[in-house]
Amino acid sequence: MVGSLSLSLLSRAASAGARTNTVSNQPINLTDNQPPQNPQNLQNAQTWSQRFESALHPAIARFNASIGFDIELLECDLTGSVAHAKMLAKVGVLSEAECEQIVSGLEDIRQQYRDGKFNPGIDEEDVHFAVEHRLIELVGAVGKKLHTARSRNDQVGTDLRLYLRGQIAQIRQRLKAFQQVIVTLAEQHVETLIPGYTHLQRAQPLSLAHHLLAYFEMSQRDWERLGDVLKRVNISPLGCGALAGTTFPIDRYYSAELLGFEEIYHNSLDGVSDRDFAIEFAAAASVIMVHLSRLSEEIILWASEEFRFVTLGDTCSTGSSIMPQKKNPDIPELVRGKTGRTFGHLQGLLVMMKGLPLAYNKDLQEDKEAIFDTVKTVSGCLEAMTILLQEGITFRTERLNQAVTEDFSNATDVADYLVTKDVPFREAYNLVGKVVKTSLAAGKLLKDLTMDEWRSLHPAFEEDIYAAIAPAQVVSARNSAGGTGFEQVRSALNRAQTLLTQAD
Repeated sequence: MVGSLSLSLLSRAASAGARTNTVSNQPINLTDNQPPQNPQNLQNAQTWSQRFESALHPAIARFNASIGFDIELLECDLTGSVAHAKMLAKVGVLSEAECEQIVSGLEDIRQQYRDGKFNPGIDEEDVHFAVEHRLIELVGAVGKKLHTARSRNDQVGTDLRLYLRGQIAQIRQRLKAFQQVIVTLAEQHVETLIPGYTHLQRAQPLSLAHHLLAYFEMSQRDWERLGDVLKRVNISPLGCGALAGTTFPIDRYYSAELLGFEEIYHNSLDGVSDRDFAIEFAAAASVIMVHLSRLSEEIILWASEEFRFVTLGDTCSTGSSIMPQKKNPDIPELVRGKTGRTFGHLQGLLVMMKGLPLAYNKDLQEDKEAIFDTVKTVSGCLEAMTILLQEGITFRTERLNQAVTEDFSNATDVADYLVTKDVPFREAYNLVGKVVKTSLAAGKLLKDLTMDEWRSLHPAFEEDIYAAIAPAQVVSARNSAGGTGFEQVRSALNRAQTLLTQAD
């Protein structure tokens, strides 16, 4: 369910960078932890309330501030604030005129931000204060009413969920694009053969399409897993207050509906302190990266001179500064490397949460950079790997077809052949092991044995043994459900095409 507020607004928050503050007209670099251009602003900052006699020490203010990264949530904060204002008007806490004035001011801030004319600095501490202060500047005292029946605790929880909901939708779209490229590539290579491995030792030949479609299946689970995570992201904490709810007659279901949330938190303590959804997202993202890293490792191996299964395209590889002959698989290497940073964010979130008593604690400020970077990393890696598969590698089919004739990966088929001649499998297995041993000693492959040699091993062997152990036949014969047989691969491609059109 999508509420009356446009969800397209949720994904438009600009990345933080060096901008111009329209209040001080001084550039503020939001990407580092350097002192603000006007430290006096911090020294003269108002205290929190009459409870405090002095403002924060400037260094502590910088240490405490999150505006350098939670600016990413600005549009989500505005969207949540619009819904909150409309809910306050619905229950009579705000008049319709006050609501219209506040909403208009919030939308003005949104446009100013998009135009690069609103760039809050460290003196604002966080995105929530930045929005509130600018709103009061724009609409006056009525802007001070917006925070009625709301805390930054439920506010930030709402913002983060709105942000992550939009980002999950985009990542799922990237997964579909990745899957489509896999399917397109697989369709070209149904009858191209590739050695299959276990323990990185030659095992049995495969259809290359079958190998590629294994990654389609992994990414399908990733797509479904993110959809499951989305169910727990799409729950509204707005109205939980600081930890205990509020005395005002708010309508949490109405604000949730406006924001497109499917449900509300039913315990205010849980609502403001829950970050399970962030951990689940980080875990799902880590699994995506596992799959991308496994594919990356294979491509790196395939591109080596030892394998020579693929050729790297110029648009997706780099050279060496000293060795002119080199063509390096930078994209899969970077994906493999970035996988570790995603794992680190997951671990960081788990460790952060494990010792937090209820309800909100400042530690939770540390969730945002982990989530933001995870989103950026997974999205970037999916895009890069999609491009790599689409235009950055070419399979060397002649080399692949040659490779499956250079080993004993058809040995199991010799045993299967004997089984069809009423030889018990374990007896056949032991016999073929002996055949392989003697063939190795003689410097021969199974295909090189003469008919007399076959018959000397067992009288059940006939002339059709050669056809039975030919690589294409070895692959084609494995026609059990989910197998590498060409009929099964074509069936899998049809299934994949159907899944690509699957709706949420």
